[in-house]
Amino acid sequence: MKVDISFEAKSSSNYSVFIDSDKSLIFSGKVAIVTNPKVAGLHLKSLLEKLTSDELYIITIPDGEFYKNQESLDLILENLFNHKFNRGSTLIAFGGGVIGDMTGFAASLYQRGIDFVQIPTTLLSQVDASVGGKTGINNKFGKNLIGAFRQPQAVYIETEYLKTLPSREFGAGVAEIVKMAVTFDKDFFEWLENADLRSIEDLQLAIKKSVETKAWVVAQDEKEKGLRAVLNYGHTFAHVVENLTNYKRYLHGEAVSIGICMANDLAVRLDLLSTSQSQRVKDILVRYDLPTTFEITDVEAFYDHFSLDKKADDSKIKFILAKGLGDHQMRDDIDKEIVLSTLKEYSV
Repeated sequence: MKVDISFEAKSSSNYSVFIDSDKSLIFSGKVAIVTNPKVAGLHLKSLLEKLTSDELYIITIPDGEFYKNQESLDLILENLFNHKFNRGSTLIAFGGGVIGDMTGFAASLYQRGIDFVQIPTTLLSQVDASVGGKTGINNKFGKNLIGAFRQPQAVYIETEYLKTLPSREFGAGVAEIVKMAVTFDKDFFEWLENADLRSIEDLQLAIKKSVETKAWVVAQDEKEKGLRAVLNYGHTFAHVVENLTNYKRYLHGEAVSIGICMANDLAVRLDLLSTSQSQRVKDILVRYDLPTTFEITDVEAFYDHFSLDKKADDSKIKFILAKGLGDHQMRDDIDKEIVLSTLKEYSV
């Protein structure tokens, strides 16, 4: 299967997402695979068997969102300098969303930009993070606040890699699939209600549909000036949850699951979503063992964290909300007290 991404802006290069294509990968010039010890131990050998390049290097960085930082970025860049990479060289992101984001960011910085390829190995990165060119790192102020838009040359998705994925990681990817269905495609959402994503046939279809949805959005709004912001449904709350737990308690998709539930509770208060519709979304998340609640110890402090998020515009906080199932609404005019009343439902 193949999904093509064609940008309306001529300044961006079009590329394709290959799903279970089992293509041989042939590169000229120097190539560096950026990965982590876990992925390397499980899958690096199989990747190397189908990869050809003039010179090949392996860059290994620590595993986990906690290491998505300047220190890891410097490690990648130092390797490129030490091995004298040039503008004809290529980086390969081989791992989950953390690896993809940092590799893409490094590619955007090194000598003002070199090519990179995404080979995502987690469900979350396959359906979301590897497509669309968002790259970056976290810092003490929040998630992905330092970064760049840098499109890959291609994305190669192999569901074979998911066979070794822990159940929590699998569920984290499901949250991103649900996100796109709820905000853009009612038929897809209703299909998800009856599908079993643990079966390879349903999983392949869900990946393809998710990639097609994101490709359609990104092609129209690469730099997130409007429509693409809808893909942040659940993330306004999720990023606060991640920041407050120092990126250690939850996987990104788990935090998104919590954020979706919080956003839906807010949408119910605003009469954009019915209680039964909100419950239908939660039912899918629970089916894949995703968390749907979070204990807020300080509601005001939680609210204040919204202002650090990328989706905050000056003093206005932008919320992406479900409008029924299959549609969305972006709001930056919601009264603080309404938001606080939603957060209080999660307070301890």
